[in-house]
Amino acid sequence: MRIVFLGSGAFAIPSLQALAGAGHEIAAVITQPDREKGRGRSVQPPPMKPAAEALGLRVLQPPRIRTPEAQEEVRALAPELQVVVAYGQILPRSVIDLAPRGTINVHSSLLPRYRGAAPIHWAIVNGETETGVTTMMVDEGLDTGPILLSRATPIGAEETTPELEARLAGLGAALLVETIDGLARGTVSPVAQDHATATHAPRLRKEDGRIEWSAPADAIARRVRGLQPWPGTVTSFAGSDLKILRAAVIPVPLASGTAGAPGTVIAVDDGIVVACGNDTRLRVLSVQPASRHAMAARAFAMGARLTPGARLG
Repeated sequence: MRIVFLGSGAFAIPSLQALAGAGHEIAAVITQPDREKGRGRSVQPPPMKPAAEALGLRVLQPPRIRTPEAQEEVRALAPELQVVVAYGQILPRSVIDLAPRGTINVHSSLLPRYRGAAPIHWAIVNGETETGVTTMMVDEGLDTGPILLSRATPIGAEETTPELEARLAGLGAALLVETIDGLARGTVSPVAQDHATATHAPRLRKEDGRIEWSAPADAIARRVRGLQPWPGTVTSFAGSDLKILRAAVIPVPLASGTAGAPGTVIAVDDGIVVACGNDTRLRVLSVQPASRHAMAARAFAMGARLTPGARLG
């Protein structure tokens, strides 16, 4: 098919590559404008731009896809189908309907569960053991369009958001090619979502990363894995923020009340052992002090003279 592809984030790159590899004609790739990033405020392209250029594809970067000028440019491309993956702008009905076969999205959850901006993060944080990818027809709602195909995959016990995202990107790319092939053959048809069973994955906020040590250790460990790379998980020590990069649950619970209040350091061994809610323990393995590089938690404890009885948070 002749396709216009809308995508910006790294999650979308395998989908574009899979479509090109399957022989579809990519009329153009529409991605976000280059923007200033980092402390030096240097202008950088979205991840999709160099990937599309490497395939020799035309790249368009309208600031807002909903403007008449941007829509006219897409219309002139005469796509049969549009594909949108991690684009970063909401599509109005006037854009959705530009292609006669409609607009397909690849979403990184098993819809209708985890609709929204951060499905991978919240699936890990909430302790899900399974997630997946879904292809759907785009409508004007938030991930509410009819489902085409879906594929499930287990979430690894220690899997982080970047690790799971990379796996789902590949799974979604393969499912997208299968979906378009099925639409062309007439073997895939849209099926309405069961809106009554929908759950949501809201946009992440910086405050979501603040650790509450009164939570059980397994819940804190999931938050450390799930909120990577942003906003990360943060506690405080001696008046400064301390980012927790890696942590592991100590499976044997403490006798009730023997560790002190949640947030109390119990021991410094190959990490920093901290008392958590429900008489559980977490071993912090890697940290990043404010304005410093990442380091082993034990090295931080030695340098900061952090000893048993100290409090985090």
